[in-house]
Amino acid sequence: MATRQIKKVSQEIEEASKKYENQTYVLKLYVTGMTAKSARAIMNIRKICEEHLKGRYDLDVIDIYQNPVLARGEQIIAAPTLIKKLPHPIRKFIGDMSDTDRILIGLDLRAKKKK
Repeated sequence: MATRQIKKVSQEIEEASKKYENQTYVLKLYVTGMTAKSARAIMNIRKICEEHLKGRYDLDVIDIYQNPVLARGEQIIAAPTLIKKLPHPIRKFIGDMSDTDRILIGLDLRAKKKK
């Protein structure tokens, strides 16, 4: 029975990753200067992108101190904030991007674990 569940979860993961395997991800990371939290967020999201989206992503890092109008336009209320613009649906993540599983699930690169 456990083997059947493992196979099912593996299949769900493969289907989730195939859904977007040829699409380019457009990501925008809003940070506040070069604080420690901002630096960690940049490092973490670059690592995630290189490991899981190599050659299939466009990441813009935007300092809201230098571009406050862009932050207002996106309704950024906390930083760091990552916005996945494409593929749809648009999703937002707040924090230093250290919870890799949460980011991968939110980017539709990993299936949600069922309880």
